[in-house]
Amino acid sequence: MKKNRIDIITLGCSKNLVDSERLLKRFSDLGYEVAHDSHNVCGEIVVINTCGFIGDAKEESINTILEFAEAKKKHKIRHLYVMGCLTERYFEDLKTEIPEVDKFYGKFNWTNLIEDLQLVAPATKEYDRIITTPSHHAYLKIAEGCNRFCAFCAIPLSTGRYTSRPIEEIIAEVEMLVERGVKEFNVIAQDLSSYGIDIYGEMKLPELIEKLAQIHGVMWIRLHYAYPAQFPFEILPVMAKYPNVCNYLDIALQHISDSMLSAMHRHINKEQTIELLDRIRREVPGINIRTTLMVGFPGETDEDFNELMEFVRNAKFERMGAFAYCEEEDTFSARNYTDDISPEIKQARLDALMALQEEIALESNIQKVGSVIPVIVDREESDYYICRSQYDSPEVDPEILVEKSKPLQVGEFYGVKIIEALPFDLIAVPV
Repeated sequence: MKKNRIDIITLGCSKNLVDSERLLKRFSDLGYEVAHDSHNVCGEIVVINTCGFIGDAKEESINTILEFAEAKKKHKIRHLYVMGCLTERYFEDLKTEIPEVDKFYGKFNWTNLIEDLQLVAPATKEYDRIITTPSHHAYLKIAEGCNRFCAFCAIPLSTGRYTSRPIEEIIAEVEMLVERGVKEFNVIAQDLSSYGIDIYGEMKLPELIEKLAQIHGVMWIRLHYAYPAQFPFEILPVMAKYPNVCNYLDIALQHISDSMLSAMHRHINKEQTIELLDRIRREVPGINIRTTLMVGFPGETDEDFNELMEFVRNAKFERMGAFAYCEEEDTFSARNYTDDISPEIKQARLDALMALQEEIALESNIQKVGSVIPVIVDREESDYYICRSQYDSPEVDPEILVEKSKPLQVGEFYGVKIIEALPFDLIAVPV
């Protein structure tokens, strides 16, 4: 057990990671040794930032808390604190069930931990943080919360109403991170499409991204989690105009059947969805679209699923993830629908959908063979440099494996030639 060291463990999404990075910075400014490595915990204080999105995430969070509660019993750590989405939603239950935890914090009051440790809050800017990702890229959280209340989703129950960050503050954060060597910014929020409405009275995503694109040193900006209903079409000319705004858009569609979209409370129908995708591809030529789809939602018929399969076959998404419906307590669907699709049918539909996407992804990758594209080097492994193009977001998208025919430097950009296509990766050589 190391004195004066704090280990922070982050579970869940990149939005949680940003909060952990901010907490790391505050403790570092107070003189603590800080670490963000769940595999090498040796500090006297452990802080767990939990996820409460779906059942598996909640189970992982609870198991992690119990693991370190046991470590505290055995005097391997001195103090244990827990924060994040799970505690925001189940605060009283957790406090009762796991008394070994010194204190629980929610999603937004974790800064109180400094005072509760009887420390004087450092003069740290609210947005300042220690980047835990590779130093050349960072996540940029521009808003918190969600106002959409889709029938299946528990996120608004943890994160609350949509709250945008001011444009000026986001610009200051990006300028600070650029000075520290960050070149790539993955813009994140539960719903990019709503950015700015709560504080400016109108959607401000295009204005924000245009201003960020003009900051010297910002090489890539990638957009995550746009919402299809009330989509901010004004962002498309910005994407087409600025070469450092990646030809990439993450937009979760969930389904295509009108009956499913209506039951899910997605505020959009099949015809509007297809028109949306057509317009995006028309106004931003060469764009790669990532989406997420759901199977097994209550009431999904074979016809609904076949319609979804046909949609994916025609849409040919460059990037796609999918998951099976999991009932989340207190959501609209949990209160009003019966989870009537068997686990076996859900899994069969999920397998079929992902098998189809594997075919589409391979076809898309084969078309890239012979092309020369710019990539950034993420890391070096024994046989390859592991790289990404503008079409590849960290952690969720395929990677480009570049042969070591000449030395490359991590965090730098290079041109590479694609020589081989795999379903979810590409093989390349430097040019």
